[in-house]
Amino acid sequence: MRLFPQSLRWRLSAVIAVVSVLVAVALSLLVRTEFSRMQLADARRVQDERIQLVVRDYGLSGDATLGAELDSTSIPAELRAAVKGGKRATYLERDATGAWIWAAAETNGKVLSLKTSYADRDRALDRLDEVLTIGSAGVLVLGSLLGIVLGSRLSRRLRKAASAARKVAEGDQETRVGATIGTRPRDETTELAQAVDAMAAALRARLIAEQRVTADIAHELRTPVTGLVTAAELLPPSRPAELVRDRVGVLRRLVEDILEVARLDTAAERADPVELELGEFVRRVASMNPDAEVRVTGEQQARTDPRRLERVLTNLLINAERHGAPPVEVEVDGLTVRVRDHGPGFPDELLREGPSRFRTASSDRGGGHGLGLTIASAQARVLDADLRLANAPDGGALVTLELPDRP
Repeated sequence: MRLFPQSLRWRLSAVIAVVSVLVAVALSLLVRTEFSRMQLADARRVQDERIQLVVRDYGLSGDATLGAELDSTSIPAELRAAVKGGKRATYLERDATGAWIWAAAETNGKVLSLKTSYADRDRALDRLDEVLTIGSAGVLVLGSLLGIVLGSRLSRRLRKAASAARKVAEGDQETRVGATIGTRPRDETTELAQAVDAMAAALRARLIAEQRVTADIAHELRTPVTGLVTAAELLPPSRPAELVRDRVGVLRRLVEDILEVARLDTAAERADPVELELGEFVRRVASMNPDAEVRVTGEQQARTDPRRLERVLTNLLINAERHGAPPVEVEVDGLTVRVRDHGPGFPDELLREGPSRFRTASSDRGGGHGLGLTIASAQARVLDADLRLANAPDGGALVTLELPDRP
C-alpha cells in the first residue's frame, strides 16, 4: 500500500502546499504575537496616563476621579506588591468575569487603583485570528493550485520526453525529445532533453558506422566465398572434399545472413503484403522439417509478405531443430503461430534481453551464431508482427508470432 503519491505532479503539489501552510502559520503566529504585544502595551500606556491624572487630582482635591478607587480590596496581590514604595504599575487580569487592565499608584501610604475592561482589545484579537485563519486557508488553496499547475506542467513535459525517448529507443529516427517538449521554458527539463537527443544522435551514428562496417565486410567476403564454393565443387569426390564443401556452404550461408541483417538494420526494408491462407502456408513451410507437427485450430486469411513470413518460420523451425528436441509442434490459431520444441528451452539471458547477433544460446541448446532469431525478429518487425520468446511450463522453447489484422 502506497502512503504517498508517486507522481511528480502530486509530490510537488504536496510539497508546495505543506510549505505554504508552514509559512502561513509562522507568519500568522508572528503577526498575532506582535499585535497582541502592541495591544497590551498600548492599553498599559493609556492606563498609566490615566492613573497619573488620578494621582494628580487626588493630590489637589483629595478625591479619586475617573472611576478610581482608594485602597480597593479587589486589587490583585501582584499589583499591590508592585506599587509599594510610591511606585506606579499596570497589570492585566483575566478571571471568570472577563479580562481587565489595572493601573495603580501609591500616594501618602494609600493605593489608588483604576480598572478598565480589556474585552474590546480581546475582540480585536479574535477578529485578527479570523482574518489570519481565512488568509492561511487562502494561502493553502492558492499554494496547492500553484503546485498543481507547476507540477502538471513539469510532469507533462517529462511524460512527453519519456514518450519521445521510448520512440527513439524503438528505432524512430525522426523523433527528437527537445522538439517534442519545446524549448520554452528553458529549464533543466530542456537541458535533459537536449542531452538525450545528443546521446541518441551519438549512438545512432555509432550504430550506422557499425552497420556499414558489417555490410562492407560481408560484401567483401561474398566474392571470395563464391570463388570457394565454385572451387569446392570442382574437387574430386572424396571425404575431404565433402568436408570442404560442407564448411564452405556454412560460410556462404553465414555471409548471406550477415548481409540480410545489414539490410534489415537500415530500417529501409518494406513488406509486400498479399492475401494468403495462413494455415496452408504454414503447412507448406513446415514440410521441410519432417519432425514438425502442424495443427491448425483456427483458419484465417492473412495479409502479409509471404517471402518474409517464410523466412521467419524457416528460421524458427531451424532453431527448434538445431537447438531443441523433437517433436517440434507448430500451432496456427487465427493470425497467431506458435512454434514449440521439447528441448532445454531458451536461456534466461535470451528471454531477458532478446535475440542478439553472434551470441550463441546456452550450451544445452547447442552452438550457433545467433543470427537465426535475430533475422526472424527483424523480419517480424518489417511485417509489423509481434514475436515473443518464452519457455513452455512443462519444458521446451516456445515462440509466438502474432500477425497484424492490417499491416
